Amino acid sequence: MLRRASARTATLVLAAPALALAYLGLWPISSRPVAWIPPRAPELVGPLAVNQALSAVDRLDVGGRGPEDVAFGPDGLLYAGLEDGRIVRLKPGSAAETFTHTGGRPLGLRFGPDGRLFVADARRGLLAVKADGRVAVLTSSHDGRPYGLTDDLDVTADGTVYFTDATDRHGLGRSVESIVEHQARGRLLAHGPDGSTRLVADGLYFANGVALAADESYALVAETASYRVLKCALAGERRGRCDVFADNLPGFPDGVTRGEGGVFWVALFAPRNALLDRLHPYPALKKALLRLPGWLRPRAQGHGFVLGLDAQGRIVHNLQDPSGRGFAFITNAVENRGALYLGSLELPAVGRIRRPD
Repeated sequence: MLRRASARTATLVLAAPALALAYLGLWPISSRPVAWIPPRAPELVGPLAVNQALSAVDRLDVGGRGPEDVAFGPDGLLYAGLEDGRIVRLKPGSAAETFTHTGGRPLGLRFGPDGRLFVADARRGLLAVKADGRVAVLTSSHDGRPYGLTDDLDVTADGTVYFTDATDRHGLGRSVESIVEHQARGRLLAHGPDGSTRLVADGLYFANGVALAADESYALVAETASYRVLKCALAGERRGRCDVFADNLPGFPDGVTRGEGGVFWVALFAPRNALLDRLHPYPALKKALLRLPGWLRPRAQGHGFVLGLDAQGRIVHNLQDPSGRGFAFITNAVENRGALYLGSLELPAVGRIRRPD
């Protein structure tokens, strides 16, 4: 009896590697990775030199986790959207209070000229919130394609909302799969004051942050999966065409906002992952990676990183916290009254630091 049990145990031990290889190579998954050869990651020297500029960030408690974006309202208060679906606002000297609940997951936030708060909600689409907290869905699909992950937005002077659908392949909680797949399923759209929605640009690689130029002639759009920021023309003969504005960034670009003096702030969620870059040319290996349970996959590094770019896409500010203890997993940097307010998908606070000169 003992011999038989020992034999079965030995068989299982010997078979385990083969079963693991079969699982990694053959187990069916919905992801369909494609080959991509990323540019060699830039070294963190010169304009990208490592520094401690974000190591002393003040943390503002927002009463919940994941304030991905912040916006300042006509009342001067800071608003933030949380993981649990709430949008909270912070009054000086008091705890964060709930302004409304979207019923989804609010990501991008911007106030329009009429005082409404426009929300890119990952689950529900593009929303508008009135001053009394009432929520309305403006659009949740375009041309028969539902939005998979409504991500970020910016608003023109006439109330047109430019917003991104990061991907229609995978929804909230599956961003990693979309980035590893590297399929061009993202788009930039515009929702007008007349209630119409039109496609501005398609075929983007995880379309994320949006920032309008001061004259509203173009919008910058972060392509998170391609480590770059695009410049998409909104007027003239080149309308709808997107060119590279900043390429081969040292991390995953998330939110993009326009600050004072023509500076665009680009939040890098995390530095690039060397293993992922090596796997990108090989779809079969990327499939094997995606078959691993989440706890076995490579994790994002907690390295705080924000870049300031000028109108030509050149780096003019470089703010870092390589330890991640000051502030990390930064998703947006919003300038207001001489300070930068930092959103994070992971932390339970908004960061605040003086704007660099």
